[in-house]
Amino acid sequence: MRRFSVKAFVFVVFLVTLTFAFSSNSSAQILSVDSTLSVTGLVEAYYVLDFDHPANNSRPSFLYNYTRTNEVTVNLAYIKMRYADSNVRGGLTLMSGTYAQANLAAEPTIWRGVYEANAGVRLSKSENFWLDAGIYPSHIGFESAVGKDNWTLTRSLAAEISPYYESGARVTYVTPSNAWTICAHVLNGWQQIQRPAGNSGISWGTQVVYQPNSDVTINSSTFIGNTKPDNAKQLRLFHNLYGIFSLSPSLGLILGFDFGSEEQPADGGANSVWYSPVAILRYSVDESKFVAARVEYYLDKDGVIVATGTPNGFQVMSGSLDFDYAITKNSLWRIEARVLQSKDQVFVKSSGLGDSNFSLTTSLSVFF
Repeated sequence: MRRFSVKAFVFVVFLVTLTFAFSSNSSAQILSVDSTLSVTGLVEAYYVLDFDHPANNSRPSFLYNYTRTNEVTVNLAYIKMRYADSNVRGGLTLMSGTYAQANLAAEPTIWRGVYEANAGVRLSKSENFWLDAGIYPSHIGFESAVGKDNWTLTRSLAAEISPYYESGARVTYVTPSNAWTICAHVLNGWQQIQRPAGNSGISWGTQVVYQPNSDVTINSSTFIGNTKPDNAKQLRLFHNLYGIFSLSPSLGLILGFDFGSEEQPADGGANSVWYSPVAILRYSVDESKFVAARVEYYLDKDGVIVATGTPNGFQVMSGSLDFDYAITKNSLWRIEARVLQSKDQVFVKSSGLGDSNFSLTTSLSVFF
């Protein structure tokens, strides 16, 4: 009965969306009703050629986007409704695709099709100061699950192995100059909509964004909390730092570094650490064509985030080369070659395991 109710709700929302879309006389990409209600949508289809030819047709388990190989399927499809005026704001985004299937598998069934659902209220008449609560995209990292918004087709290892979404409440203050954005978060956990059984604590997060002009963005985000049951508490500390720089009208650079620490179980206060540096260089050939190159490294020797059961844990280098072509103002075709190199044999091949993986991924996105 629950399954039928959820499907019925999604269907009603879809019908409402179509009604708004086809009754509007505006030719704008985003539907507006009294400048406060907007409806947007996206479908991103993809195909991955994994040269390891895994028998289960799945990409490595630590990847949550473009997870299927040798088949044409959808990574993310969503319909988003958002309301905003000078004092209140809120949004609901429903989704489907292999991203949702892989990344929300641990959540209760009712939440697996929800990308975001939140409401906010302005706390000051004179300042840009807000309180928001619900489910919303993570405050960690420079990439999201929405492919068209990222510089590369696939996500960096740092993005795949840190939260894409979170639930809780946050307060946000933006300075009058818009140069500084400061957020404080009270969270249900590390990428958790519903806290696991036995965990009664809350987690905390902060975010500070400095954007002195359109050419420079510097972000510092933190997380502190326990991701285990109370009787096996292990405090996790995490820091995400990145900068986005426009080096010229046609050349951009992203530099990022993640660092995490977590208490080891019953080990006298010793901590396990992991970290990941990443660099992405993107060149605009013209207004519709882009080339990007990425190099990155991820070290999680104790298997806190990615458990491999191998002597050296998860230690992976990765490089990729991308080409993007904006076919129209609301469609994007992308292709990427990517290589992953591990210190241990962690990649599933057609027979046995290997220490490297090479893949070609292509996607087509249409959005409004």
